[in-house]
Amino acid sequence: MATPPVVNFITGNANKLREVKAILEPAIVLQSQAIDLDEVQGTVEEVTIAKCRKAADTVQGPVLVEDTCLCFKALNDLPGPYIKWFMQSIGHQVLFQGRTRGKIVPPRGPTDFGWDAIFEYDGQTYAEMDKTAKNRISHRGLALKKLQEWFAQKAD
Repeated sequence: MATPPVVNFITGNANKLREVKAILEPAIVLQSQAIDLDEVQGTVEEVTIAKCRKAADTVQGPVLVEDTCLCFKALNDLPGPYIKWFMQSIGHQVLFQGRTRGKIVPPRGPTDFGWDAIFEYDGQTYAEMDKTAKNRISHRGLALKKLQEWFAQKAD
């Protein structure tokens, strides 16, 4: 049986390395090197070719590079090959959603805050409720409770 070829895979992304190894090995053995490469601006093909040439010059031999792009038609194909920097600039968004089922009723209670006087939950409008009770069951209170739990988990 022939010895499998060994390829220099250039990545600093452990998840990418794990995935590529799962696909290629044992038919192709990967040696991984993390090299910080400047990425040119251009199409994904131009970015990848430039990355490959620079990596090959750096290691003085053949390399395998992989570049990914994510294109949204609604954004004129952005972020394209710049997904890494795009995600770094916007961060990873976290959504906390709260829902309170209720019904719309004729106004009851003070009318000084949004739609509190017309949203009824369990027989009382938000405006009629004690503020602590409202905050325990309101959409906002439920969403913010999830935010608190998320921060508590991050602290552990």
